[in-house]
Amino acid sequence: MRCFWDERQRAHTPAGEFFNGAMHPPAEHGGRVDAILSAIGPTETPGDQGLVPLLAVHSADYLEFLRTAKDQWREAGREGDAFPYTFPVVGRRPLQLNRIDASLGLYSFDTSTPIAEGTWEAAYSAAQTALAAMDAVLGGERSAFAFCRPPGHHAGADYLGGYCYFSNAAIAAARAVSVGRRVAILDVDYHHGNGTQDIVSGRDGIAFASIHADPATDYPFFWGYADETRGNILNLPLPRGTNWNAYQPALTQALDWIEAFRPDLLIVSYGADTYEGDPISCFTLRTSDYGPMARRIASLGLPTAIVMEGGYAVDALGANVTEFLSGF
Repeated sequence: MRCFWDERQRAHTPAGEFFNGAMHPPAEHGGRVDAILSAIGPTETPGDQGLVPLLAVHSADYLEFLRTAKDQWREAGREGDAFPYTFPVVGRRPLQLNRIDASLGLYSFDTSTPIAEGTWEAAYSAAQTALAAMDAVLGGERSAFAFCRPPGHHAGADYLGGYCYFSNAAIAAARAVSVGRRVAILDVDYHHGNGTQDIVSGRDGIAFASIHADPATDYPFFWGYADETRGNILNLPLPRGTNWNAYQPALTQALDWIEAFRPDLLIVSYGADTYEGDPISCFTLRTSDYGPMARRIASLGLPTAIVMEGGYAVDALGANVTEFLSGF
């Protein structure tokens, strides 16, 4: 399998994340990079396709905000990473905002996703990595892996959150649609891919199925409920403690639904945070479960681009990723 990675993705080095009223070490840190790279072997560096593919998914004003936010933060005399701290939860409307603090709240939905010195460079490179994997599949590869870091499935058209800045899977899907292909996205991260859902909901040629922790108990809390299933969206929330035996029926349901959509291509948003030892998640899948999961997905017979999302048990992360990739 061709695997894509860009060393510029290491540039995102936030000092911490803010939640529960205190600063904590970041869960999405550079140690994840070495854990995965040491396990998957040689990678290819993606090309740079510019902003046009990103603009197919994200608004121009959001891209400009993300590109300049750290500079604005510094110019305002602020130090360290840029954090949002106030949000327009009611009455969100166009305003002329002249202070970076206000813009951070406008384009964010949580306080755990700071903008650090190299965030734009890393997130931009992650999006290019997803595009490279999709182009490989469009070019005839049976499957390809995009090691995207930071991850992407919580980022919406004009907002960041959940360690995510660009919706890598949605960007790859838009590329497929632009050349006349129907594409399904299967999200198997522990957390619901709210940004992906927001972006693709109602879009022609794209379907989104997500198997994830019940948002009544787990992040992102405000998206991912079963009653959001409609049209091209399928949500299958599962309770904390779900093991492989309990997970399999949901996977079968998602794959049957995808087959009925009759896509030409598949994108898998793969998160290894369903692992039993993940520090911020509560499913109980084991490393040995990821191979059968992948083989079941691969049995659809669809050319597949695999896009990396979460997974924070660093000691087991490389094994969990390679076990999944082996199924393809």
